[in-house]
Amino acid sequence: MPQDHNWLIPLYGKRFIWTNKQYSPLLERLDWFFTSQSWTNTFPNTSISTLTMETSDHVPCLISISTVIPKGRVFRFENYLMEHEHFMSIVQHGWSLPTFQTNATKIITAKFKNLRRVIKSWQSQLSSLKANIADVKLILSFLGVLEEFRDLTLMKWNFKASLEKKLTSLLRQQKVYWK
Repeated sequence: MPQDHNWLIPLYGKRFIWTNKQYSPLLERLDWFFTSQSWTNTFPNTSISTLTMETSDHVPCLISISTVIPKGRVFRFENYLMEHEHFMSIVQHGWSLPTFQTNATKIITAKFKNLRRVIKSWQSQLSSLKANIADVKLILSFLGVLEEFRDLTLMKWNFKASLEKKLTSLLRQQKVYWK
């Protein structure tokens, strides 16, 4: 069995992480951080950084663990999507895509994979719900100020009414999202 050697993890920040807190202080590096080769191979960007010493005679250290190994983004279905006006047509499209399978289990699995892919793609193209709400409120606010100085034209009044309906829909989606 190969022997796993210890590897020193680099420390960033202060050189010394202990003090005796005396006038003309004694400063030491008492703590050292080691890892194994298998850890270093899995998490090559592991590092230690110093934080601010507050009450203790030791400087607290923060271990950061990261890797450059790419990870796929997890698909999370958000309930507010069901409130979107195009949701059912997106679901119907994703479910009706061909699967080229013969086994019933493989067919249903392929259909769910297609549906996930289609909804994920559609979801990434949707604007942020928070940004949409803010934009609609801003335009309604502008129209409200405009209305204080003069009557709105029929076209602007209809536009304002449709924006109010849109805001109601967006706020309903936000409520579902937060539930």
